[in-house]
Amino acid sequence: MAPSFIDKMKHPFPELRDQLKDTHLYDAKVKAIHFKNKVGKFRNIINPNHRHDEEHEKETDEKRTRIAESHRYESFAPERDGNKIKWYVDGRDYFWAVSVALEKAKETIYIEDWWLSPELFLRRPPYYNQEWRLDQVLKRRAEAGVKIYVIVYKEVAQALTCNSAHTKHALQKLCPPGTPGHGNINIMRHPDHNVFENAGDMTFYWAHHEKFIVIDYAMAFIGGLDLCFGRWDSRQHPLADVHPSGVQNEVFPGQDFNNNRIMDFQTVNDWASNELSKADYGRMPWHDVAMALIGDCVYDIAEHFILRWNFVKRDKYKRDEKYDWLTLEGREGEFEDLVAVQRPKHPVGQYIHHPLSPLATKPWAHEHPGTIHAQVVRSSADWSSGILTEHSIQNAYSEIIRNAQHYVYIENQFFITATGDHQAPVHNTIGRAIVDACVRAGKEGRKFRVIIVIPAIPGFAGDLREDAAMGTRAIMDYQYKSIHRGEHSICEQIRAQGVDPKNHVFIFNLRSFDRLNKTQAMVKQEEESGVKYQDVQRAQAEEIMSEGVHGTTDDMSSSDEEAGNEQKKTMADKKRRFEAHRSKAGLDDGRAKTADSIASTAMLNGGHVSEQEWEGDPEQEKENFVQEELYIHGKLLIVDDRVVICGSSNINDRSQMGLHDSELSIVMEDYDYIDSTMDGQPFKAGRHAATLRRMLWREHLGLLPAQDLDATNDPNAQPPDVCPNDVMEGPEYEFVADPMSDKVWDMWTGNATRNTEIFRHLFRADPDNNIKTFDDYQNFLPKNNIKQGHLYDPFMPVAEVRQKLDQIKGHLVWMPLDFLKDAEMAEWGLQINAYTESVYT
Repeated sequence: MAPSFIDKMKHPFPELRDQLKDTHLYDAKVKAIHFKNKVGKFRNIINPNHRHDEEHEKETDEKRTRIAESHRYESFAPERDGNKIKWYVDGRDYFWAVSVALEKAKETIYIEDWWLSPELFLRRPPYYNQEWRLDQVLKRRAEAGVKIYVIVYKEVAQALTCNSAHTKHALQKLCPPGTPGHGNINIMRHPDHNVFENAGDMTFYWAHHEKFIVIDYAMAFIGGLDLCFGRWDSRQHPLADVHPSGVQNEVFPGQDFNNNRIMDFQTVNDWASNELSKADYGRMPWHDVAMALIGDCVYDIAEHFILRWNFVKRDKYKRDEKYDWLTLEGREGEFEDLVAVQRPKHPVGQYIHHPLSPLATKPWAHEHPGTIHAQVVRSSADWSSGILTEHSIQNAYSEIIRNAQHYVYIENQFFITATGDHQAPVHNTIGRAIVDACVRAGKEGRKFRVIIVIPAIPGFAGDLREDAAMGTRAIMDYQYKSIHRGEHSICEQIRAQGVDPKNHVFIFNLRSFDRLNKTQAMVKQEEESGVKYQDVQRAQAEEIMSEGVHGTTDDMSSSDEEAGNEQKKTMADKKRRFEAHRSKAGLDDGRAKTADSIASTAMLNGGHVSEQEWEGDPEQEKENFVQEELYIHGKLLIVDDRVVICGSSNINDRSQMGLHDSELSIVMEDYDYIDSTMDGQPFKAGRHAATLRRMLWREHLGLLPAQDLDATNDPNAQPPDVCPNDVMEGPEYEFVADPMSDKVWDMWTGNATRNTEIFRHLFRADPDNNIKTFDDYQNFLPKNNIKQGHLYDPFMPVAEVRQKLDQIKGHLVWMPLDFLKDAEMAEWGLQINAYTESVYT
């Protein structure tokens, strides 16, 4: 086709233009154009709608809106049949399954996380599983030719401690130039906080909170678990990690041993800055839930990743040739704008088509591998994905809860919600759905329960009595106002319609105890060697996760590196000295007489604390008993043994509104029904929902045995392509089959009551219903410099302590709904005000 008159006017000398294309003059012109566009981003300060005001952008928005309006919950993704989905409870099972799946990757790995710790051990104990450290697994796959793409949240360093810069540097250095795998690991951080690069699009308050993995477009993992420190745990939830038999038996090395109540993660590329002695304190145990799936929904999770990748490419790396655009099969041509592909006149970076092998070759392409009807939902918006606000997660939660007939079971890290438009600054209305479901059941005379399990205290460091904990108290205050304080709370809104909320709404926490294995023999070993166990635990971290102790060489100067090497030698020498005195301490056979953890005594067939051997003076054993809240981090909803929602989304405005934190979750309903009962009546339960709930309830009730570290032969720690979940059938499985059974409820509430009373009696565990004012708080807590989490009364006979601990079963405790009810929990001021309050909701 001959050039038009307008084209001739724009380019009167086309031959000259073509001749200049490969010259420095042309390169200089392109650089000038890029610089002009870079400077032009400052205009975005006065045009916050700059991604949606041009005609082609409006067309893309309209296209996305039409798609969402055609889907349930107004999600970007459709409902899909035939998925095979497997549940994972707690980090031990999940991380083992992830390690198996990653090791089999052939083409691509996508990872999106709020925080990613390259030095995370996916299998335990770490000393004997060093090849299963996350960075080593990714290095092997990159060297095998697998293309790895990672997006992590770029934190505001003044507010959070995840150090995504260390994550980026550590991963990029795994395959340096000239080595196998170089260029195969690509990592982005977002949002940008550089005023000169991104003045109009800086986001300080909100976070990328998704946690998911996609492998070869064949399998995906999604849920509440980041690939980071502090998340690995087993179902008995041990607090202790002291090993007189040898530090090589440690389970939680370096910063992976953490207790947010005492000390938060600090600079995570310097282990020393977060040094919590295992000989003095217990860790904070961690409860979580996640899923792995094979099926059509894998594509939807991958599509969300591609959108996010291309959006970050556009937003931050548009002029960086190290980062390519990713195109997606099924979103080509006129549909590529749905995944934010742009084709500027002078593109930087290549266009790489994914998946690398056609979708038709994927294991789920031609037949349904499973029986689960599922749909991916998300919270996403302009700042996070370059799209109009989507809050399909909130839509799903509200509709599913409102239509519940028998029970609603929630496990979540937070619970902040509104029942209408009178609870500003809280705006999500999941609370209204709970009110509607309870009122309808109450007026119809149906047995109906909403059971909510959340942390006793949000996982932020600090004494709740101090001003520094104002933000934590603010979150707790919003939670209490969501549940039962004030006329617009859930309970009072139910009561206002003539229904008693005490028949329907029940709130619980989880708590665990253990015994630090700091024996007399180990104390003697410290004295003989002149080396504290705390130094030995650091030496162990130096040995197996040195980069996690000091960071990568990019993070330090040559003098810092030299000092770090000298410190390694010093630590290694201390460890040798400590081990050399093992025989003098009576530990020369390599075995300790006492258990390294007694957390298993709260579980099925775990024995009794009173039967546990203790070496040395029995009264000294009392100094080693510890307790801590069991931190609920899962984001889970189960309704009527039929429907499950699991993902990254908390119940608060940050996660549910769409325009704040970015989230990804999945709604699941199994069409494989099993014969069950509901309130004594025959009932067809969905296999996936019912078996997951039964597993969770058995863990919380102490009706499951403790787990070994080695999960090689555990079906529940394998990916879904290996085997389905093992539901561990038996009398305990049958006992919890009916979620509305009076016997189950009596055990549930009975365990919670007894456990609450014992933790109060032995430890004065807080928060507590006896603490109604800050004066009460002062009088309630242990005195005489008792370490946090230790026994309240050092003079209590050890036999009484053991006898009381014998009675604790599982981890359930009641949430103290009267805590600080007569105090001002969060006073307005510099920390809590009209500008900052939305951060806490």
